[in-house]
This record gives sequence, C-alpha cells and structure tokens, in this order.
Amino acid sequence: MNALDFTGKTVLVVGGSGGIGNAVAQAFRVHGATVHVWGTRASASDYTSDEYTDLTGLQYAHVDVSDFDALEAYQPPFDALDVLVTCQGLVLYGRQEFQISTFRKVVDVNLTSVMACCMKFEPMLKKRPGGCAVIFGSLAGIHTSLGNPAYSASKAATHQLVRTLGETWCKHGLRINGIAPGLVATRMTEIATKVPERLSAQLNLIPMRRVGKPSEMAGPALFLASDLASYMTGQILLVDGGRRLP
Repeated sequence: MNALDFTGKTVLVVGGSGGIGNAVAQAFRVHGATVHVWGTRASASDYTSDEYTDLTGLQYAHVDVSDFDALEAYQPPFDALDVLVTCQGLVLYGRQEFQISTFRKVVDVNLTSVMACCMKFEPMLKKRPGGCAVIFGSLAGIHTSLGNPAYSASKAATHQLVRTLGETWCKHGLRINGIAPGLVATRMTEIATKVPERLSAQLNLIPMRRVGKPSEMAGPALFLASDLASYMTGQILLVDGGRRLP
C-alpha cells in the first residue's frame, strides 16, 4: 500500500491560496485528495496573475480567519474532514508590530485563528479514522526575530498550542503535529529573498546556503498527515536547511 495515497480523503488547507500553503494543497491534490483551500481574496479568479498561486484542481473559498464570528458561521461544503492544515500567516514590518493594535492583529491571524480552526473542525476530524491536523509555525518561533515581536511570539505560542492539543486530542483518536519552516521563498519573505544584501546575510546562517522552496514544505506535511507518522503527535518538525545547527 502507498502510505501517501490520499485518494478518497478530504483535506482543508487554511491559507492554501499562496506560498507554502498552496504548495501543500497541490501536493495533497496530486496524491489523490479532494482539497479545499481558504484565502483572503474574494474569488479564485483574483489570483490568476499571482506568481505564488496555482489553484488548479482546488476548491477555493474566501474566508477571513481573523473574523472569528464569520469563521464560526461559515458552513463548509463537507461534513467530515480527514486532514486540517493551517498555513495562515501575517507579518508587519517597519516596527508596526510594536503597536498594540497591530501586535494584536498579527497574533489573531497567526495564533488565535489556528485555535479557532482547530476547534471548528475537531468534530469533523473525529468522524474520520485517523483524522489529523498539520499546523505551520515558523523557525521565528524558536529564535528571536528582530523587529517582529508579534510574529515571533505568536509562532512560538503556536508551537506550544500544537503540543498541548497533541496531548488533548489523543483521547479522541486525533493527531496534530507542526512544521517550523526556515527561510522559504514566498510573498511574505520577499523583503529578505529579493534584497541581495539581506539575502546574503541570511544565506550565511543557513548551512545548505540556499532558500527553501514552498514545495519542499509539502513532503513533511504529507508525511505528518499519513500513517507513516501514526505514532507522532504534538511534535514540531524543523524544515530549515540546517539553520538551527550552528
């Protein structure tokens, strides 16, 4: 049997409209799953010219996960779910995160909405044998992130949320694990990946001396959602090109 065959499975990727989330969504689709993705734009057609997005074969819905009332009221087109992936993220530069209002905004997207999604879909995950969640955190939740206290703190808290829910969900037969990507080429990281001097400084810290690709985050996500990881829960995988080794 192919442990990475998700034929007949239903997968939701929150934040699956671009970057890492989109690559993960497409990987699940290629491996047989019916994949739903949530994004912040009104319709799938609004992503047509986006270099970080490929919605081919994916079922798109506009859901603002920071609007918790709207999130709770949303009725998905499925009544059971095999895999929940949360890949939403917000970072604000130029010391914006030092303001309480914007600090709270980042935390709402990166942390609180993850909990909200987990609680909303927990009953649907219980309906499927082997129901599980894969939560994307960040390497910035493990080391400091100069100038981005909300992003770093929210990602660190997300990792701890994975650990806590990992213990809690066991009694329901559910698993939840996380992934902490290092520097990956996405729209969010263009401030580092498309500015030569900043990119050079980052690469000097990465033993593999290159930036990660969104598709390289998909393999670990498939693994964690599969029976290959059936004895894993509450864990955070570092996928960072060796950044944490030095």
